[in-house]
Amino acid sequence: MNRPFLAPFVSDRRIWLLLLSVALAIVLGFVAIPDFAAIVFVSRTGFWFVLVAFALFLRALWQTWGGEVRTLRWRSVDWASVGVVALGGTILLVHESYGFKIVMDEIMLLGTSMSMHLDKTVLTPVRGSDIQGAFVILDGMMDKRPLFFPFLASLLHDLTGYRPANAFILNSALTFLFLGLINATGRLLAGRLAGWLGVALFAGLPLLAHNATGGGFELLNLVMIVATMLLGARFLEKRDEPALTAFCFSALLLAQVRYESVIWLLPVALTVLWVWYREGRAILSWPVMFAPLLMIHYPLQHRIFDLRASAWELGSKPGSSTPFALHYVPDNLSHALRYFFGNAAEQPNSLVLSALGCIAAPFFALLVIKRLRALAVERPMVVATSFFAIGFAVQFVLLMCYFYGQFDDIIIRRLSLPTQLGMVVAVLAVLPEFANAAVGRGLLALAAFGLLARSVPSMAAHAYSQEYLPGKETAWRREFIAKQTRRDYLVIDNDSIMWIAHQISATPVFQAKGPRRSSLVFLMRNRAFSDVYVFQRYNIDADTGKMTLRDGDDLGPDFVLETVREERLQTLTLSRLSRLKEIRNGAESLTAPDPVVHAVPKDRGEIEKTRRAYLENYVKMLP
Repeated sequence: MNRPFLAPFVSDRRIWLLLLSVALAIVLGFVAIPDFAAIVFVSRTGFWFVLVAFALFLRALWQTWGGEVRTLRWRSVDWASVGVVALGGTILLVHESYGFKIVMDEIMLLGTSMSMHLDKTVLTPVRGSDIQGAFVILDGMMDKRPLFFPFLASLLHDLTGYRPANAFILNSALTFLFLGLINATGRLLAGRLAGWLGVALFAGLPLLAHNATGGGFELLNLVMIVATMLLGARFLEKRDEPALTAFCFSALLLAQVRYESVIWLLPVALTVLWVWYREGRAILSWPVMFAPLLMIHYPLQHRIFDLRASAWELGSKPGSSTPFALHYVPDNLSHALRYFFGNAAEQPNSLVLSALGCIAAPFFALLVIKRLRALAVERPMVVATSFFAIGFAVQFVLLMCYFYGQFDDIIIRRLSLPTQLGMVVAVLAVLPEFANAAVGRGLLALAAFGLLARSVPSMAAHAYSQEYLPGKETAWRREFIAKQTRRDYLVIDNDSIMWIAHQISATPVFQAKGPRRSSLVFLMRNRAFSDVYVFQRYNIDADTGKMTLRDGDDLGPDFVLETVREERLQTLTLSRLSRLKEIRNGAESLTAPDPVVHAVPKDRGEIEKTRRAYLENYVKMLP
């Protein structure tokens, strides 16, 4: 009985080309290229892989939507829904200050976008300096974070010039796009009011506002999940090559937003196979046949986790020996409940979203099981939602098995956003089961009340973010940068990437007092920088008031410092910026100007030779 069904697929040469493409991608991504060569390969070609995939995605979007866009008339637009989306996005953006919220992730992404912009390589700069007015990246390292967000930020740099704030502009735009997609999802599932309900639920989520005004990839992840689900519904409806290409390349780009986003390839594959089964033939386009080859950089970049044991960050949770295990689940579930139903001062949650989502989730699961038995008679959006429900479930289970999967942790709670997206989708999907339209109006009123009564005050106070000292210190440093009239200064700071990403020359403490101490002496003697500053953090003993330098911040007694600015950003810490006045060797000042008056050569050729030699040495000495 299988032969008649399989015959059209077995005889289709395009299927064999797709399988060949998959096999070749597996060999290149997992077997053929050695570890260190893989990192170099991704560094040099990663930007171009993403660029090709993005260009094909945009082309496919136009092919499947272009006709409808050309016939669109202003009078046919639902301006009330546009207003709801605009209002919801504005609420999310106005109550939080723009800044880097989760510093390590967001600064690393910004640094990668900087290298993509300047020389189209995938590197996070670790050495960079101002050379005669031009900022140059001198050295970098491959980061473990996927490439799609820094790629989009680099395109914004290309169009408007490099600015760290471009990360905030990108996320602001993605906020409105996300709410628009949520509105479309609700509308397709349960009508116009359901679209507004989805927007209201997310507009009342302080965690979304926290990320919307940051520089991370969480908003892009949400946008791509919803967009891929909607494009899946489009493919189920049209069942043609342009819709398939847009759907598959949206999934390909989604897989390159966050580490775990590759999970969403599962519901995408199930959707495509379902359509093929229903059609009795393979719907394939040339871009999709070769799409696997555009993903080979993904597993190659993932080799970082094999090369650097620290990439899993197991040391951040003492006692954790493996990244994923079932014994983490009970503890992670308790932390998830603390986040979903915690106090507004401690957790950026929405009680309305949490309550409705937890109530709707089991009914949604039963509804999906019921619908999977009768997909042939369901609407395209319902079928797409049913398949993507599997993705939401797998993603949640994976995070519950993660050693650092505590949703109430200040760094980790952003990982709950896809789960909360699944909750909202569950509410919208279950809503049509209630025949009474008053239920939808009542839920919309409840969401609006929760937004005004709890969420807006919570976002305005943002007390839940005050315990994260690295974010506050980064904002404090950025204030210092903004007040400087000149940019030709050097900073010694263990978080040197933050300064370099803002085009300020910087080097970490261990380099300044160790391998590059002589270089620093040379640069200070020759007045290569207008100033040299040092950032340090002091920990304060609650009982004695004694201040102790944070580990790794001590330059030693030979570095003579003068305090420029200091502030207690938290009760028991003091953040300080100092000016480095000189470097000494006992009583001798190593950075004093050379007292010897050197004769200037009369021959112009000799002068040029001396200048070139000095410049070459100067570049070698840069921090």
